[in-house]
Amino acid sequence: RFSGTFVGNAESTSPPAATSPPAVAAATLPAVPTIPVVPTIVGVPNTVAESVLNPNEVKPPASGTRKARVLYDYEAADSTELALLADEMITVYSLPGMDPDWLIGERGNQKGKVPVTYLELLS
Repeated sequence: RFSGTFVGNAESTSPPAATSPPAVAAATLPAVPTIPVVPTIVGVPNTVAESVLNPNEVKPPASGTRKARVLYDYEAADSTELALLADEMITVYSLPGMDPDWLIGERGNQKGKVPVTYLELLS
């Protein structure tokens, strides 16, 4: 009698068990994020803004310029950057769309991008 009971239970439990995994899989699919992964603008160099923002062609804003003391010597990597000497004073300002780690620096008639970490901003 017990074997007949087990056979009956096995047959009655098999069909629901066979249909359960697809139902569970279908139920879990919507929970998986479907948003495509794309690089963020923050992590990608803003080459469009940098090509448009040529420091030599930009005029300083009417307000918002500051004096800064250069902390370390800095060798310009290209013509858009300004070479710096430690302890010199320059005028700096920011432009809209510019990388926040850089400012436009001016020394006399020379102008170019300078790294903020090389400067002590004064009031």
